[in-house]
Amino acid sequence: MGRLMSRPLVCVTLSGHTVDDMLKDAAVATAAGADLVEVRLDMLWAREQERDPVSNAKDDDSKGSKYIPPEIVSQPLDSVDLESTLDSLKQGIDLPVVLTCRPERQGGHYPGDESQRIEVLSSAISSGVSWVDLEIDIHAEVRNPLIEAAKGNTKVIASLHSDEGPPSASEIAQDVEDASDMGELVKLCYNSSGRADGLRLFEASWDLRESNYNYAIMGAGWGGDWTRIHAPLLGQAMVYATMEKGFHLSRQGRINASDLQSAWKLLEYE
Repeated sequence: MGRLMSRPLVCVTLSGHTVDDMLKDAAVATAAGADLVEVRLDMLWAREQERDPVSNAKDDDSKGSKYIPPEIVSQPLDSVDLESTLDSLKQGIDLPVVLTCRPERQGGHYPGDESQRIEVLSSAISSGVSWVDLEIDIHAEVRNPLIEAAKGNTKVIASLHSDEGPPSASEIAQDVEDASDMGELVKLCYNSSGRADGLRLFEASWDLRESNYNYAIMGAGWGGDWTRIHAPLLGQAMVYATMEKGFHLSRQGRINASDLQSAWKLLEYE
């Protein structure tokens, strides 16, 4: 029997592009009852550049002007002092932390090459962080030493962030099974664009709900938040949320952490 109707861990992905911004968001997440926070290290090498708003176009939810996401501009590699950054994060965040350095091939913003990114992940593990996110597609000869270094100290999230739509529910479930020995938790995120995609993600989670696998399945786009909202019912081990607010979150498949927990209470999941 899996974790049927048990409360998943709530992981808040911290917003911001500086250590100070992330520390402030971590304090808000702590107050909101998050169980842990995710620090996207690759976002420290990025800055947001606002686009001109489209004042006459209505958003799909008809709540106002169309949401235009900011343009992300990469920063030089030497703009971040990784050692002092990891130390500041360790000292400034009370909750357990997931350290992630997402590559561009999976929608991230780290500007260096893969060998440099692996060095960042190695430093993250050496810092004694609670969790580290290691992509499933990292080559085994590179990934295995990271896994070995993490043993006994840092838990591993085996992740996949695809820019393609979700495959069939059975294929998603098989992906979880195939990656189950690559970390303590398998995280799969697909590009979702509506009801059909949301249902595939939901069905895959439903089929896995009584398994012994630890998984977090979600979408980035319309319908991607269904598995987050119903995570306790679906046996998910962890749910990613944000402290951001706004109607744009649902069209990105994201959800505010406080709203998520309110939904669970309303649905009598806890």
